[in-house]
Amino acid sequence: MLSRRNLLRSSALGLAAAGLAACTVSTTNGVTTITLDVTKVKNYGQAGLNAAAAVIAFSAQFPAISAYVPAIQAAEVALSGALTAFSTAAGSTLTISYNNTDWKTRVDSVLSDLSTVASAIESAISGAGSALSASVLSDAKTALSALNTIISVFKGLLGVSAVRSSTGMTEAQALAALGV
Repeated sequence: MLSRRNLLRSSALGLAAAGLAACTVSTTNGVTTITLDVTKVKNYGQAGLNAAAAVIAFSAQFPAISAYVPAIQAAEVALSGALTAFSTAAGSTLTISYNNTDWKTRVDSVLSDLSTVASAIESAISGAGSALSASVLSDAKTALSALNTIISVFKGLLGVSAVRSSTGMTEAQALAALGV
């Protein structure tokens, strides 16, 4: 018998798997295994790096954002390191099991660093927003919304939370907005 929590988690995993064909969720003898597409994880990490680079690029024209660049750069460096470690370990592997402790640690690191990049970008937008041009502010907000969509889909894929997009963007739209 499923508890409410397990039912909700299973539902979230089911929604994520349905939305992300490159993921499989299977349960055998009460053990749920999540298989992830390595390319998807790499794409999500690259989306975060692209979002950070886009916002950092605005600092050349808008000095008000410069105060926030070091935090964005630090988050970008951490994400780059996590993504490199993941990619190196994955090599030519097509799928991984998230249930494996080693892989779980690597994937969780990418997810955590994506969230840190999003937080740093959000701080930059709130702190420098009024000093930015309307188009740059719009571009920065679009990058943040796309990154938040990717994070939500990623969390849903892992069963951390239900897949949701408060931005109205699909995964494909968010990846496209971030140049992935």
